[in-house]
This record gives sequence, structure tokens and C-alpha cells, in this order.
Amino acid sequence: MEQDTILQEIQITNIKGLRIGNAQDDEAKTGVTVLLFDKGAKVGVDVSGGGPASRETRLADPLTADNPVNAIVLSGGSAYGLAAADGVMRYLEEEGIGYDTGFAKVPLVCQSCIYDLGLGRADVRPDADMGYAACENAKENNPRCGNVGAGCGATVGKLYGMDRASKAGIGIHAVQVGKLVMAAVVVVNAMGDIFDPSNGRKIAGLRTEDGSGFVSTSQELYKISKRTDMFTGNTTIGAVITNGKFAKAEMSKIASMARCGYARCINPVGTMADGDTIYAATIGEVEADINVAGTLAAEVMAEAIVKAVKNA
Repeated sequence: MEQDTILQEIQITNIKGLRIGNAQDDEAKTGVTVLLFDKGAKVGVDVSGGGPASRETRLADPLTADNPVNAIVLSGGSAYGLAAADGVMRYLEEEGIGYDTGFAKVPLVCQSCIYDLGLGRADVRPDADMGYAACENAKENNPRCGNVGAGCGATVGKLYGMDRASKAGIGIHAVQVGKLVMAAVVVVNAMGDIFDPSNGRKIAGLRTEDGSGFVSTSQELYKISKRTDMFTGNTTIGAVITNGKFAKAEMSKIASMARCGYARCINPVGTMADGDTIYAATIGEVEADINVAGTLAAEVMAEAIVKAVKNA
């Protein structure tokens, strides 16, 4: 990636109104990452993979009510991990946060999961208690990259199973240009190989049988001549967060532009064996052009993917 001096890298904790927390089971190799929005966020979504595990993603659909989303949850555990959002909702309810229905405040929480049951213990998955613990951890607001939270059990290069896969994790990157801020949080758990766009080098992916190097997932994929029901144990999930002032529908466009960051780093990407999902959230009022914001979203997403692998 070109190093453009107009972009200033910042800490994601500099973004006001956003707190990030993690909780994980290091032995079972699974965990939860929660993004809490103090005053709610306008959220859009882009789902490009064929096997997503998700909860309340329709809240981010431009055709649904434009109510502020209170949290985005990223977790392991496949569909079992969706239980983590129950704990996030319990935490938010205790804090008096949610959509006021007149009878109760109902927290609006979106969630997506990766499949990490093949690493560690398949019988231990993120649950409501782990989701609650991630919210408690968000009070410290000290997020980091690597094998933490939802990235605890993330792996890549899984065309031939876990024996030849590489470890990955969670990545974070944030930049500022003028008053506009853009950040990405991503859990890299792809079927494909991972490349550093700054030099084109492969940094993780499908390994040789003896583990001494890499082989190309794409080239191996081309050898499959018949229609194959590939196991969908792969997913790269993430979110981009900005302080730009955009409508809900525009946030879905920014999410789709952020997917270009996936394409720069992951090959193959967005397959039917993946469940790739990107949320885009705005929590600010800075006037900005959507093309600038979408281009920034792709930039920070690509950088975050590289960090997820290099810190694993």
C-alpha cells in the first residue's frame, strides 16, 4: 500500500463514543470482541460470503428502521457463539441503554461469528457470560491486535483442513485525514491466503505438507474439477468506524467499499466457503465525501488484516 503522508495513523481509542472490549478462553481458543457505541451508531452492512453466522444484521439494512445500534459483537463459536449477544444485551440493559419501547429499553445489537471449533475445544463456545465480560473489559478500552477476543481461534489457509492452516487473529487500524477519522477492526479467519499489499508477499495461508513453506490456495482450488460442497468453516468479519456524517444507506455503501481491503489482502476471498461480513458504523457529525470515506475504509481494513496476521 502506498504510504500517503496526508493520512495520520491514530489510536482507535481516540475515537470518541467508541469503546472496545475483549474476553476469551485461551485454552479453548475462542472469544468475543465487542464494540460499544455510547450514543448509538448508524450502521450499514455488506455480506459477501456464502456462509455467514449472524444476528440482527437486518438492523443495518437500509430498508429497516433508522434506529441507533448500541453494539456490534464479533465472536468465535460459529452459530453457537451468537449466544454472546445475550450477555451484551444484559450489560446494556443494566446500563439503561437501548431503544425505548415504552415498556422496556431494548438494546440493538448486531453480531457476526467466525468458525473456530476446529482449533482448541469444540465444546467450549462464547456464551452470554463471555459477552458480558467483554463489555466489562470495554471499560478499560485498551484493545489490541493478535490472539485476543474473537481473534483467539482465527486461522487462515484452510482448503486442506487445520493441519496445513496458519494462525491469524484480530487486527485494528485507524487513521485521520483532516477532521475525518476512519478505523477498522477485523477478525481474519479466511479460507484463502493472506498477502501484504505493501510488497505483495504472502504472510500466511495454506502450508506445504511438511510445513516448511506456503502453497497457493488459488492454484490448489483450480485443481478441483467437480462441483464441491466445501465446508464453510471460514469467515473474515469486521467493522469500520467513522466520525463522518452519513445516512444509513450510505454506510452500507462504505461497508461494500471496505470490502476492497479484503480483496487486496485475501485470495481467494468471499467464496461460498466463507461467511465474510463487514459492518460500517458512524458516530460523528463531520461533513465528508462518501468516496473519500469508502476509500479510507478499504485502506484501514487492509492494514488491519495485515496486523491481524503479523500479531498472531
